[in-house]
Amino acid sequence: MNKKSPQFPPLRRLMALLLLSGALQPTVATLAAEHATFNSLPDAPALLLAQNYSNKFDPGTYLVSEKLDGVRAVWDGRQLRFRSGRIIHAPAWFTAGFPTHALDGELWMGRQSFERLSAAVRRQEAIDAEWKNITYQLYELPNGAGDFAARIQTLEASVKNSGVAWLQVLPQSRVADRAALKLMLDKIVHAGAEGLMLHRLDAQWQTGRSEILLKLKPQLDAEAEVIAYEPGQGKYKGMLGALMVVTPDGQRFRLGTGLSDEQRRNPPKIGATISYRYRDLTSSGLPKFASFLRVRESE
Repeated sequence: MNKKSPQFPPLRRLMALLLLSGALQPTVATLAAEHATFNSLPDAPALLLAQNYSNKFDPGTYLVSEKLDGVRAVWDGRQLRFRSGRIIHAPAWFTAGFPTHALDGELWMGRQSFERLSAAVRRQEAIDAEWKNITYQLYELPNGAGDFAARIQTLEASVKNSGVAWLQVLPQSRVADRAALKLMLDKIVHAGAEGLMLHRLDAQWQTGRSEILLKLKPQLDAEAEVIAYEPGQGKYKGMLGALMVVTPDGQRFRLGTGLSDEQRRNPPKIGATISYRYRDLTSSGLPKFASFLRVRESE
């Protein structure tokens, strides 16, 4: 089980912060149940996580692929699992021909289709018609031998041998320099993509957040955990005004923009991990112009 940040306030304090008026007035029993559920999640698989790209990196030493707006999924040789470790209830036919070795990638339904995809893959009972529009885009071979370029070749051979049409290796390419990388980014974003991912082509397999994997988007993004609610004022009276969140390195800040009225009525749960966008960091390390993006479901 993932340990919470030591900066988190105790549950009793969180309950006090949550007891707001109107729609944000859950019972203590409900809060306790949600806390217990959050702490009973299965162990998450060890994965490689990306850092944000900056000009200090030489893109010529990386393989570049599209940044998919999909759902991270790990095949453990027998079952598909979310990033949290929970089982994805995919149809039996979808995984029937998958290899017996581990795979890492994203379930994907195409550009700008995240909401439909998210609803489909999180159902307890899969709907075949939805899954027929989903592919499993692979970009890593967990525990694989050799550098990243060699692991991609191994993945391609394995996928070819499987004969499963919806099991695909995400195309990787090289760029000569920063100018070529910017040109690629502009072109792919104009076509509706989120951005680019860069993986060091000579990197051995590893896990954790590392400079061997970078993400490049027109806007930066990151994740934080919800630790409290701030009640709304004015037109948001009786609803959520802002989320109080903490980053993995202990930075706390208020996140009040980017939330829909429905999300203000039913805010992300305490302990949930959310994604947010921002333009840059202040000198103290806080995100500038941060805006709520979505909840990373604790599937």
